[in-house]
Formats: sequence, C-alpha cells, structure tokens
Amino acid sequence: MSDDDRRSEHPTRKKKRGKKKMPELVYSETRHRAAWAERTDRDLLAGIRDRDEAALDELISRKAGPLVQLAYRVVGDREEARDIVQVAFFRVWESVDRFDPRWSPNTWIYRIVNNLAIDHLRARRSRERQVEPVRQHLRQVAAGRSDSALPSLARHEVADIFRELAGELTDKQRSVFVLRELEGLSSREVAEIVDCRESTVRNHLFNARKVLRQAVIERYPEYARRYAPAGGTGGGPESNGFADGEEAR
Repeated sequence: MSDDDRRSEHPTRKKKRGKKKMPELVYSETRHRAAWAERTDRDLLAGIRDRDEAALDELISRKAGPLVQLAYRVVGDREEARDIVQVAFFRVWESVDRFDPRWSPNTWIYRIVNNLAIDHLRARRSRERQVEPVRQHLRQVAAGRSDSALPSLARHEVADIFRELAGELTDKQRSVFVLRELEGLSSREVAEIVDCRESTVRNHLFNARKVLRQAVIERYPEYARRYAPAGGTGGGPESNGFADGEEAR
C-alpha cells in the first residue's frame, strides 16, 4: 500500500472511533442508574455514602410515597408532609455516615421522618386547626347507616377519626399510634423509631387508645353506642384501632 493510500484511510479510521465513543458513555450512565434498582436499601445507603446521586434517586423513588403518608398522618397536612419528606432525604444525604449498619435502613429513615414531623407539629401547634369535614362525615355516616351495616370501624375511618382527635394525645402517643395502628409496624420497629423500649411502646399505645376512645365517646356518642361490646352497657368502640386490650400482633 502506498503512502497516499494510508493517508486517505487514516481520517476514516479516526472518524469511526469518534462515533463509537459517545454512545458508549450514554449507555454506561443509563446502565449505572438502572443497576441501583436491583440493589437493597442497605446498598443504596452505601452508595449515598459514596456520594452517588443515582443511589439517592432510587431511594427517593422507593420510599417517598410511604414516607409522605407517614408524615401526613402525624401533621395532618399533605403539602407539609411532602416538605418534611424532602428535608428528610436531605438529612439522609448529609448524615448517612451516622447510619449504623446494625440498624434496619427502613427503621433509620422512618425515625428521621417521624422526628421531623413531630418537630414540625410542635412548631405549629398553636395554630393547629380542627378538621370540620371529617366531623360532618361521621355524623352523616351515623345517621345514614343501620346498626347491622357497621360491624366494625374500617381502617380509613380510624384514620379519619384520628386526624380529628390527634390533638388529645402527647407527641409520643401520637407517633406510636400512627406507626403501630396506621402504618402497621411491629412493636419492635416502633420502639427503634421512637427510641424507647417495647414495653414503653405498649404503654403509649394503651394510653393513646384510652384517650382516643374516651374522646370518641364524648364527641361521637353514636359510635360509642354502635360499637359497644355485645351484651355490655357501653364503653366505646371495640375490635378496632381504639380498643385498649392486649396487642393483637
């Protein structure tokens, strides 16, 4: 091959190499982000510790919905709940080095959100407002249904009543009731999140149920009549989140 032939082929070879380089970079980035979807929550926290934003994006995708629901049940305002969760993910990014590998990632993140929600609640407690539509809804339900149509309080009704009456509870009672009865976590998980013993969780739950049941009796006597134990003379809603017996789980 002559020197002219070599010179004429050289630019072509360089051009082909240039075409291959950029698609490989784009594909690598896509593959990197997709890889996090296959990893555990613990792996994601390790990635966040290495300052990998793709790991944080995946964690947000997995956890944002349930965490907003948790914060909403504590503070009673969905927009405020979203703000709390946004701050919580910032805290995760900034304080991931404090995560102890012996902990459950879910418990650690729930604790961050719960603490932020309680702090937020305390900051605006003086302007906490009643939820009138819920009261009206309960009155309509009581007036429009027969005794046989209401065998027990549905979970969504317990949540509605709780939002109405949550101001009657202490901060600890409120957190424990939300996490145990509305989020369905175990006593052990709740204890880790609120930083106390399981026996203390049971005490807070017992007292929260007692306070809420009494508030229901006073504000909604129609529910007290409908949910009194069979053969009893009253007392309050039983077989639902406001009963104060031993824990079922």
